[in-house]
This record gives sequence, C-alpha cells and structure tokens, in this order.
Amino acid sequence: MTKPAPLIDQFARRITYLRLSVTDRCDLRCAYCMPERQTFLPKAEVLSLEELYKLSLGFIDRGITKLRLTGGEPLVRRDVIDLIQALGRKVGDGLDELTLTTNGTRLAEFADPIAAAGVKRINVSLDTLDRATFAKLARRDSLPQVLEGLEAAKAAGLKVKLNTVALKGVNEDTIPDLIAWAHGQGFELTLIEVMPLGEVEEDRFDHYLPLSAVREKLEARWTLNASGHRTGGPARYFDVAETGGRLGLITPLTNNFCDGCNRIRVTTTGQLYACLGGNERVDLREALRSADPEAALEEALDLAMKIKPARHNFAIDRRGSAPALARHMSMTGG
Repeated sequence: MTKPAPLIDQFARRITYLRLSVTDRCDLRCAYCMPERQTFLPKAEVLSLEELYKLSLGFIDRGITKLRLTGGEPLVRRDVIDLIQALGRKVGDGLDELTLTTNGTRLAEFADPIAAAGVKRINVSLDTLDRATFAKLARRDSLPQVLEGLEAAKAAGLKVKLNTVALKGVNEDTIPDLIAWAHGQGFELTLIEVMPLGEVEEDRFDHYLPLSAVREKLEARWTLNASGHRTGGPARYFDVAETGGRLGLITPLTNNFCDGCNRIRVTTTGQLYACLGGNERVDLREALRSADPEAALEEALDLAMKIKPARHNFAIDRRGSAPALARHMSMTGG
C-alpha cells in the first residue's frame, strides 16, 4: 500500500503540527478572548470523541508528528481523558509529541491521568498572580484553582509552560514578577501580544502592548540571551541569566512569524483553518461523514494545502477598529 503523501503547502512549508480543538466551551470568560455572554455551539454540531480520534489518525498518516489538544478549555469536555489516552498510545508510533493547552482550573483533577497517558508537557494560560486582577480579567474568581492545578501538574512530572497575554494597563507592571515566579517554580513562560479575533466588550487597542516595549523594559532589569530552543510553534526564546529560566515571545502584530509556519488548526466542528489569521477553511466533518471517509479526508487535506496563505494579516492600529476575524479564539483553538 502506498504511503500517503506528507502535507506540504504551496509555499513548500511542511505541515507537521496540528492544533485540534475538542470543545469551544470554557469555564472562564477572559475579557480579551470572548464576551461575558458567549454563545457556544450546540452539542449536535460538535465532533464526537471517536470522530476526533479518527481525524487525528488521518493527520498522523499524512505526517503530523505533533498534536496539541485545545479548546475553549479542553478539560471541560466530558470523557476527554479517553481521547487523551487513545492518542497517547500513538506517541512513538507516528506521533513525536502529544500536548495540550489549558487554563488550569481542572488540572488538580486531571494532571495525574494526563501524565499517565503519555503527555510530557502542557501549556497553561495565566496572565496574573493577583487574585483581584485575575477575577476581573477572567470574570471568574478561579486563581486558587489554577495555582492548585499547577502544583498538581508539577507533582505529576509534567513540564509546564505558562502563556501570558501582555495587556497594557492590566498586567504590564507585574509581568517581571510573574516571570520571576514562574522561573522559580521551574516553569517556562511565553508572552503573547493580544490577537484581534472576535468581538469583545472592550477595545483591544486600549490594551494592546507591543512586546518590543516589554522586552526593552525586561532588558533594563535582566540579561536576555537569544536561545536556539524551538518547540515547533511561533515563539522566539531567550534565556534569562538572572532567573535561570526561559522566556518566549509570540509577536503576531509587531514581528510576523509566518515564513516557517508548520501549523494547521481544526475546530471542534471539524473545520480545518489553514491559518489562524485567515478564513480559508475546509470542512473535514463532511469528509468524515461521507460514504468514503478515507478518500474524502485525503482530498480535503490536499485542498487545505492549496489554500493555506503565505501569512496572516493581523493589525490593531486604531481605536474602534474591527477585529481581524469575526470568530473567537475559543472557536478555532489556540
């Protein structure tokens, strides 16, 4: 039997990294991510866990070697640990790595089974250590649960990388302390510029903080040495001499990172988005539920490689500007 061709787009970029959303639902309502009264998808539109698994196998056959489960918040989906365990059995048998991104609220419950399933490291979203700021930003007073989850993850032997959205007037003054705390815990931390995805109540321009400005302030305090470390994502890494830890920077607005893009994203409804910052998509749910799902999936993935754009076009250049895309990050997955 002929081995399926690897996924290579029209710009000769080999696609090896899949971010798979298992739900659009979340137990937080972070102000920069979604409105307070977010409308979630009807469960009938969401792929079953079995379909998500079959879809993953199809991607692995086409050369996907790293798979990240995302949401929304993946750990709020019922029985998601069954999917994690099933995919964990593919690590070393097609997959090099299985990871997930979580807000940490349910990590205390799931850290041990996640680690036992073969996951070695996770990303946890955390923008502040101040409980009042957390509650205002996330619209839920859940910082104690997140900190408990981080302790559980560490105890389970999971490597943790914190993802922090840099927000002007919200957490910019406490970013250095958060970095120092994270490195003291043995965690990496990556700073991310706010992304203009979906309508929210506040104007993102008011909170947009270029990471070039953050880096300048950090370098006045610490020595940042460029690192050759790579994870397959868009971050550029620095070793902080004084803390002994690693700092990542993701700059979709101030320093486009698309030239080496190796990623695609699939929503919980089976829509493959060829770019986080674009509307180019292919319906994999239709392929999965067709009379010949294997052939239909092959054809859909080939089409996705033809429509993947050269780069995204994110911008936050003035107050009142519309988001780059109508869909929220919780729909596409981080």
